[in-house]
Amino acid sequence: MNYHFASRIEHTPRSFIREILKVTEEPGVISFAGGLPNPGLFPVNGILDAARDVLKEDGPRALQYATTEGYRPLREYIARFYQERHQISLSPDNILITNGSQQCLDLVGKVLVNSGDTVAIERPGYLGAIQAFSLYEPSFEGITLAGDGPDPAAVERVIRDYAPVMFYGVPNFQNPSGVTYSARARKELAGIMEGTGTLYVEDDAYGELRFMGEPVPPVYSYMPDQVILTGSFSKIIAPGLRMGWMTAPGPVFSALVTAKQATDLHSNYLTQRIIHRFLIDNDVSRHIDTIRDAYRRQRDVMVKTIEETFPEEVTFTRPEGGMFLWASLPERLRAMDLFNRAIREQVAFVPGDPFYTDGGGTNSMRLNFSNSDEGMIVEGITRLSRLIEAMMKGK
Repeated sequence: MNYHFASRIEHTPRSFIREILKVTEEPGVISFAGGLPNPGLFPVNGILDAARDVLKEDGPRALQYATTEGYRPLREYIARFYQERHQISLSPDNILITNGSQQCLDLVGKVLVNSGDTVAIERPGYLGAIQAFSLYEPSFEGITLAGDGPDPAAVERVIRDYAPVMFYGVPNFQNPSGVTYSARARKELAGIMEGTGTLYVEDDAYGELRFMGEPVPPVYSYMPDQVILTGSFSKIIAPGLRMGWMTAPGPVFSALVTAKQATDLHSNYLTQRIIHRFLIDNDVSRHIDTIRDAYRRQRDVMVKTIEETFPEEVTFTRPEGGMFLWASLPERLRAMDLFNRAIREQVAFVPGDPFYTDGGGTNSMRLNFSNSDEGMIVEGITRLSRLIEAMMKGK
């Protein structure tokens, strides 16, 4: 039978990372490829207790259909978090619970992007966003990341010449680069964008994973009427729960709710109730501190091992938080060639190519430090260093 497919699916790339993860399931593979939290830090017992209490005390209602916006006490908790953490005043009525922050991106695409519209995205950009937005057939314009944020000249040029419907970015510990926008860069970005017709989509999935340096206000705090802000429980509780949230200016928020109603009616209500119970019954700040301490140690080991073993010609970022760092090989080397050699040595990472919508990144790679213990990090980076040195010598 000849099957008919919409052009949007034919033009959407498969996730390179999801394909790599199939390879890393082989026993013995040291994987720096996936964006996976450390499973040893998942609060299994706390979630078990929360699930038991919710079902025991209010099981019938917790198993029923619910409102699209989500469980109100959970939305109230999120609103209090922003007030206490960032001095940002949000109404619970303007918070939408989603199936992870990835659904936020899909809903944004549904609401904002027509075929042929311009979408601005960081260069390199988050692969999950590239895939989510590609379904709606946009024209991407990349905005290069400097050491502390997007290049202001590039932002001005893209907005002036292409009038993008949105600029998507990850200001905290960016995926894939690990770069964090400075306060200066955030303020400058807001100054450039304010009053234009371009929305900024602020993906803050990693914001609570800062383990060094000083916190920086969200871009939202500089231009709340022009930002769609998203967050996630995946990195601070567990990704298998698939629960995130978003807030947006009033008319945009209304459209997002309509799009979600058409998509899935509402996010898993039982899981919302379990997460809320976990949050109010446990010392969540202490739990997040435990995650930060572990990731800082793992990051430090990876940075130290790279400094000690990689050739001097290899450059890399030194993130202040998050889960990733970005390394660039000498221009003459291709990260995909290194990847093919590394897999044979049972080490995996993500080559840089898929993170670019306009070509580029052929000599770069993303390395995840959150999902490997310290011994595995040392061994895996040491294997990569030997392979890089061999490639540099033409072997």
